[in-house]
Amino acid sequence: MAEFKSAARTQTSILAAAEKRALIWLAERMPRWVNSDHLTAVGFLGQVAAGVGYWYARQDPLTGFMLVNLCLVVNWFGDSLDGTLARVRDLQRPRYGFYLDHILDSIGSVFLLGGLGLSGYMSRDVCAGLLIVYLLLSIEVFLATYTLGKFRISFGAFSPTELRILLVIGNFVALWRPMVNIAGRYYLLFDVGAVCGIVGMTAVLIGSTVRHTRQLYREETRW
Repeated sequence: MAEFKSAARTQTSILAAAEKRALIWLAERMPRWVNSDHLTAVGFLGQVAAGVGYWYARQDPLTGFMLVNLCLVVNWFGDSLDGTLARVRDLQRPRYGFYLDHILDSIGSVFLLGGLGLSGYMSRDVCAGLLIVYLLLSIEVFLATYTLGKFRISFGAFSPTELRILLVIGNFVALWRPMVNIAGRYYLLFDVGAVCGIVGMTAVLIGSTVRHTRQLYREETRW
C-alpha cells in the first residue's frame, strides 16, 4: 500500500463542475451511519432494477419506463456519491473502491442493456453490439489507468451522468414515438441512438488505443 498511488482523474463533461459541487454538498450532509459501501450497493441495485424496468416495459411501457427513470436517479446517487463521501470523510480505500465500483458497474451494465434488449424497444443485435463496444472501451480505460496512471471518467462533453440524462429523455420520447422515420424508413428510436453510440465509442476506442500504444512504445522502447 505504501507504494500505491491513485491515478489522476480526468473529468471534462458538461455537468462536471456542477455535479461535483452537488455531490460534495450531499456528502457533507450524509448521516454518519451511511458509508461508501452502502452507496455502492445502492448504485448497483439501481442499475440492475433499471434493467428489470426495461424488461417490464414490454408489457407496461408507462410503468416500465418510469421505473427505469427512477432507478437511473438511484444509480446516479449511489454510483456518483460513494467515492465523494470517502474523500470528504478522508476514508479513501483507493484499490478496493476502484475495483469494486467498476466491476459492479460492468456487471450492472449487462443487466441494464440486457433489459433494454428484451424490452422490444431496441433490437437485440444492436443491443449486443452496444454492450460489446462499451465493455471494450471500459477495458481500455482500465488498462490506461494501470499503465499510464490516468483515469478518464469522461470523453469530451459526456460522462456517465450525461448518458443517464440522455437515457431518461429517450425513455420519455419512446413512450410517445418509439419509431423514427429516416429517409422514408422507420427504425426503433433506441436503435438509432445505439448505433450513434456504437460509432462514437468505436472511434474513441480506436483513437485511445492508438494514442496510448504509441505513448507506451516511446516510453519503454530502448532500441
